[in-house]
Amino acid sequence: MPEKVMPGPVSDAAGVREAVCVHTKKIMDACRDKDCIEDLRVWLTKESQCVLERACSVKAGCAELLFVSTNVDSICYNKGFYTVDVRYYYRISADAFVGAARPVEVTGLAVFDKRVMLFGGEGCSKTFTSDMALDCPDLTQAPEVNQPLAVVEAVDPMVLGLKLVDRCDCKCACDCCCELSDVPGCICACFGDDLDFTSQGKRLFVSLGQFSLIRLERDTQLLIPVYDYCMPEKECACDGPHCEEDPCELFRHVSFPVDQFFPTRRPIQDGDGCGCGCCSAN
Repeated sequence: MPEKVMPGPVSDAAGVREAVCVHTKKIMDACRDKDCIEDLRVWLTKESQCVLERACSVKAGCAELLFVSTNVDSICYNKGFYTVDVRYYYRISADAFVGAARPVEVTGLAVFDKRVMLFGGEGCSKTFTSDMALDCPDLTQAPEVNQPLAVVEAVDPMVLGLKLVDRCDCKCACDCCCELSDVPGCICACFGDDLDFTSQGKRLFVSLGQFSLIRLERDTQLLIPVYDYCMPEKECACDGPHCEEDPCELFRHVSFPVDQFFPTRRPIQDGDGCGCGCCSAN
């Protein structure tokens, strides 16, 4: 058996020093999703909406996932199961073409809602910790019945398509008269301009591809074997020339950038002779 046990699979349990009880979060249930979100309305900023009204076409830019909010509710007819309502907030960027001028970047907010059902177990306890204040004006800060915690891991989506639609030609799956509400102020502040939620003119729709992992976690206590304290093996020393405090000493170790002063030479091909420039192939 090796002298030191590292984290990972262990083939020999003879080195177990003791058993300890740890408090951690246990994953009760999880799922993964690959959502193709078609024709998602983009609520542009007021300045971008003015540009869109004069645009004749648009070109897809990029999409950034700003935030994901979750809400967990128990299912009364199926004990131990919960619905997880997930809302994704995106910042969408696109290029709008106005006549023959250079494209103008427009930005806006897109929102996607979905619901999943996962097993989260049952719990009736309430958790109180020492960092909770008792002198609060009310007990709204007191914990509710122990519910599992929803965790969503997601990456920035892929932009699958973008289209510009006149209001009279709006034939998307969503209701053209739909309005977006309950947008947190911190989300609106990410755009640097007020979002236009009342525009009746041209509209922008985006199709996204979203990958995400959704899981329910619950606090639990586990009994685990302990081999030893986990001490870092890597020292915090800074070795090498890049750790010199003297900037001139650091500069002395930088190689001279020859390629930045001379044009790149043509690679030598077969049949070019000796390659020294003084002879050629016959």
